[in-house]
Amino acid sequence: MSLPHSLSMPELGFTSSPASMHISQLTSHHHCSTQLGTLRPRIQENRFQLILSQHGSQGNGHNLCELKFGSQNSQLLGYVYSVQLGTIRPRSQKHRKLSFGHGRTSFLNDYKLSELNLGFYDTREPDTLRPKVPKRKLIQGCHLGGSNSSKCRHGSVQLGLSEVNFRNLNFVVRSSSSLSVDKVVEREGGGGKSYYDAIVIGSGIGGLVAATQLAVKGARVLVLEKYVIPGGSSGYYQRDGYTFDVGSSVMFGFSDKGNLNLITQALAAVGCEMQVIPDPTTVHYHLPNNLSVLVHREYSEFIAELTGKFPHEKEGILKFYGECWKIFNALNSLELKSLEEPIYLFGQFFQKPLECLTLAYYLPQNAGDIARKYIQDPQLLSFIDAECFIVSTVKALQTPMINASMVMCDRHYGGINYPVGGVGGIAKSLAKGLVDQGSEILYKANVTSIIVDQGRAVGVRLSDRREFFAKTIISNATRWNTFGTLLKGDDVPKEEENFQKVYVKAPSFLSIHMGVKAEVLPPDTDCHHFVLEDDWTRLEEPYGSIFLSIPTVLDPSLAPEGRHILHIFTTSSIEDWEGLSRKDYEAKKEIVADEIIGRLEDKLFPGLKSSIVFKEVGTPKTHRRYLARDKGTYGPIPRRTPKGLLGMPFNTTAIEGLYCVGDSCFPGQGVIAVSFSGVMCAHRVAADIGLEKKSPVLDAALLRLLGWLRTLA
Repeated sequence: MSLPHSLSMPELGFTSSPASMHISQLTSHHHCSTQLGTLRPRIQENRFQLILSQHGSQGNGHNLCELKFGSQNSQLLGYVYSVQLGTIRPRSQKHRKLSFGHGRTSFLNDYKLSELNLGFYDTREPDTLRPKVPKRKLIQGCHLGGSNSSKCRHGSVQLGLSEVNFRNLNFVVRSSSSLSVDKVVEREGGGGKSYYDAIVIGSGIGGLVAATQLAVKGARVLVLEKYVIPGGSSGYYQRDGYTFDVGSSVMFGFSDKGNLNLITQALAAVGCEMQVIPDPTTVHYHLPNNLSVLVHREYSEFIAELTGKFPHEKEGILKFYGECWKIFNALNSLELKSLEEPIYLFGQFFQKPLECLTLAYYLPQNAGDIARKYIQDPQLLSFIDAECFIVSTVKALQTPMINASMVMCDRHYGGINYPVGGVGGIAKSLAKGLVDQGSEILYKANVTSIIVDQGRAVGVRLSDRREFFAKTIISNATRWNTFGTLLKGDDVPKEEENFQKVYVKAPSFLSIHMGVKAEVLPPDTDCHHFVLEDDWTRLEEPYGSIFLSIPTVLDPSLAPEGRHILHIFTTSSIEDWEGLSRKDYEAKKEIVADEIIGRLEDKLFPGLKSSIVFKEVGTPKTHRRYLARDKGTYGPIPRRTPKGLLGMPFNTTAIEGLYCVGDSCFPGQGVIAVSFSGVMCAHRVAADIGLEKKSPVLDAALLRLLGWLRTLA
């Protein structure tokens, strides 16, 4: 269906019950060129006259008559876009909302047609009605009521309005169409810039969870992704018939029960679900002194195996993992939202005081401290270090107890479940759900800077010089990319210095994706393996320990018939790969990869090297290039033994309107952690843009308290 570009005289009319109004005519004089898709609207000296009168007819329906585009009259039914009349508050604080859509509707919460917006805000209510965007206002100077016509500005255009009385109605017009249209709103001095409730930089799991949670609350969200597919380190790529997971294949928070199944909840919120394959084991440890431990899906089987290896520490094992369950059960009993939103916090405390006090008690504690209360065996403590290392890339003394507990218990409570088709399907489903909610995601959209105006984040600028503007900006980039690349110089707040003092960049990884002949793997090979052969001291060293995933053990469809995928990764520093010529760089990749593969051949799979039919090696430079991670880092690690999670930054930042989400925010690294970060961020942002309840006084007090607590770390 083609739409004319000239909007010369739209007319709206409906009849209503005595409690409502009669909109008789909305007239545009002169012409307005409206261009959808990739074209931008240009409004030239338009004046709109809106005439309303009381109408006394009976009935509940509101009939939308017609819109006139150019010289053609068209029924609105079936159009994929329409007009949004924004909040109008001439005299009262109270609101009522009407909704009309395809022909008729009744008193509902909004007027639903589509997404082209004409907003009118009463300048006497700036704290509740107008987005806080200094110098860049979507709507300016609209006062409805009184004897004289008032002037509104839409971009640089004045809109003349005759005297009206809207009886405190809030008019919203939206469409449920999933058609992708580049929706554009003129902004003063912006030259036709896009305007949203929230812009999310990056489409990692944390960013997508935040975006989708906001979208289902009614926000208009734009996600900007540098790469050609969503997911970031939870994405995928395809080569020669193989579908490779970019990052880990161990999916926590992906079950069908509890409150910590955050990925499942995020998918369900946007009407998506995925078929999964239960993994009977979380990981098979191959450790020094020939210690082999299989982490079974069933907790009782895991405890039986571990106490069988360390019978003299049975009591300590039960007490340590028992404390993990105490924390997990407390978390799992709560509705998880932003810890920076006091109304939610107080509500949860009054509903579940014991659980909240439990979490508060463990907040400043580390897994290593708790383990040492109950366990003395050095090798068992080293095993606890390995358990924490695969969660946080640091040992137990540097891993917050809350983080360790989430992972060590969720693997048994809901189990590890692998999505059919690969991990990348999660991000693809979330991205689709986001679009289905009427929001947008743009690929090949490389954000180079965050636009700050008078101390507030108001937009972003892309490498192609396009600019997009929003009430809020959410960065799914690392903390170092956000405050160092996207923001520079005077725009970087001093508060970030405290974060830099407490935390350093976590190491990056060398990753090897391989396709191998299926016969090289023994029958009943486990999906996930952790290998540290001879020396516990090498656990944190570059290339010291190896993590291996074989997702085709669970889902053979990821590889050609008769083949398996091996995804190997080990910690590595980007400094090891800098300053090399292209030839030396490629040669070093082959040397290091060959050594890693040789270790797996000796320990697990004899004949592995000769079975390789496909191999691709990525270094920290690869992670930096494709995932836009500063030095390829995967989140922060503490410089010294931290006080639990006290030092971790939350979602808010010292810059008004700017939020962070992902693995360099509370609660840290891992799929379940970044999903939690996304949920928290969406709740805090929703409160700040009026989609959730908030208390400014309590907000300020809580944020000051959290800031003070971070100084204690």
